[in-house]
Amino acid sequence: MALRAHISERQRRYGAEVRRLRLDADISVQVAAAHVGMRGPQLNHIEAARTGLDEQRLRKFAELYGCDDAAYLDTLAALGASDGKGWWSSYRRKVPTFALDLAELEYWATRYLSYETFFIPGLLQTEQYMRKLFENGETSLSKEQLDDTVQFRLDRQAILTGSTDFHFVIHEAALLMSFTGADAMREQLAHLLELGERPNVTIQIFPFSVKATPPFSGPFLITEPSSAALSTVVIDHPGESAFTDTPEALSKYRARFDDLGRLALPPGNAKKSAQPKSGRDSWGVVQHIKHSLEMER
Repeated sequence: MALRAHISERQRRYGAEVRRLRLDADISVQVAAAHVGMRGPQLNHIEAARTGLDEQRLRKFAELYGCDDAAYLDTLAALGASDGKGWWSSYRRKVPTFALDLAELEYWATRYLSYETFFIPGLLQTEQYMRKLFENGETSLSKEQLDDTVQFRLDRQAILTGSTDFHFVIHEAALLMSFTGADAMREQLAHLLELGERPNVTIQIFPFSVKATPPFSGPFLITEPSSAALSTVVIDHPGESAFTDTPEALSKYRARFDDLGRLALPPGNAKKSAQPKSGRDSWGVVQHIKHSLEMER
């Protein structure tokens, strides 16, 4: 079998998990490979994601390694069996590879956690907001590139209508950025209020008034498939984002997100938050800033 010329994030993760299982069991490559009737170099290629592995052999490895987590193995087997094709495939060579890998991770997610500081999260952005964001960005895009990038992000948002549970924590600063202009921001805030009413979408605002701890400076998100052990953290760095999936990183960022959710304002909704005696909540903050922009007309 020919070795892969390009390795997707899903394929890399699958190989890394096969290797992690072996290392945790403290079994050598040669012993593990012989157990399923293959040679050591072939297993090395599998663990490096240069080639795949059929489900039968995966489960033989799992038995040897002492892994009996059914949900984990079922999810891992599904990741390994996938051909990687989806709606995102039509955007190959139109958007960065990182974006394609992110879309595929989102496809597998049953739970999605996102923290943003200065921008509205991509899955919650309006088309007008997106265009202003990319037009005013550091990277110059042609009209065709801009149209492809915006349409790709709009297509990503289709997962909001599925069964995935979404939890967004957005710093209040993101609601006050003026790069889009007042009209686009009013529309964006109205869209946030509308999305927050969906049963599978939770939106919390992390206010400037929080004094318990300094705000976390870096945006990140966590995509969690059916098995939480196969979650991935996506860390947003200037100019480039990165994937990380070590157990230590997952534990750290989950704890960080829990802290953010605890310190942020409660979500609220149109029915409850509009009551005269209701406390300060996220819906109310978004509505107040939106109303302020409307008063400036």
